[in-house]
Amino acid sequence: MALPPYELDVRPILKNGGEPFQAIMQAVQALQPGQPFRLLATFRPVPLFQVMAGRGFDHIDREIDGGDWEVLFMPKSAASEADVSADADEPAAWPEPERYLDLADLDPPEPMVRVLAASEKMEPGEVLFALLSREPVFLFPELKKRGHQWAGNLSEDGAAYRLLVRIGPRPE
Repeated sequence: MALPPYELDVRPILKNGGEPFQAIMQAVQALQPGQPFRLLATFRPVPLFQVMAGRGFDHIDREIDGGDWEVLFMPKSAASEADVSADADEPAAWPEPERYLDLADLDPPEPMVRVLAASEKMEPGEVLFALLSREPVFLFPELKKRGHQWAGNLSEDGAAYRLLVRIGPRPE
């Protein structure tokens, strides 16, 4: 079972004129191996992305209500290279995800159902990120059938599968 993300909301610190970096680093030190970290802030914390990358984390960020930002930092996996659908071009060139789904606590087939439902509401070329409890082997043929590309890999501890889906063209 994937570890739930550790969550830290630094918006109150920032709204009171404080500097949250120390609280963020304390939270990172408290993480269990392989545990993701969810940060809520009043701005997109771009300088933190490089700091966290240096500590072995990838990130997904999105603007939320009121102009605030949510950032999910996920441990990078040096040992786990990404699996990529045969028709996909380089996933590093894909746009940032439009949607983020944390489906790690759901039992099959619910994650597959939710990924496919979300993909139907997205425009061609948009990207969806999903965090799953295991590799979605039955989802891959469904994505291919719908013309979507995908890339994914296991987290470093093998407790979660990270999936990017790029939406393909709509059928005529």
